[in-house]
Amino acid sequence: MSHTFEELVAKQRATDAAHELVQQLRDTYGPPAQGDLTGTQAETYETALRAWRDLARDLQTAVSDYARDQSRPRPEVEAEVERAATEPDET
Repeated sequence: MSHTFEELVAKQRATDAAHELVQQLRDTYGPPAQGDLTGTQAETYETALRAWRDLARDLQTAVSDYARDQSRPRPEVEAEVERAATEPDET
């Protein structure tokens, strides 16, 4: 599947937001390895963690495909996407 640069930026932003949620839950609930989470807390944390990992995996695949389609180095494309994702959305 071919992706546009704008789609990659949107995927990066979604991945970053999911990672932020995981970090917030970890800060709120404490480290999951402590075993002090309630059932609901553990389920919420695991769901957020899986979502972040899925989004990150999909982003990496899309960046790789885009870089290959554009005949550009993957690290270069990844850096550009990360930079663009931190800029304010102009929509």
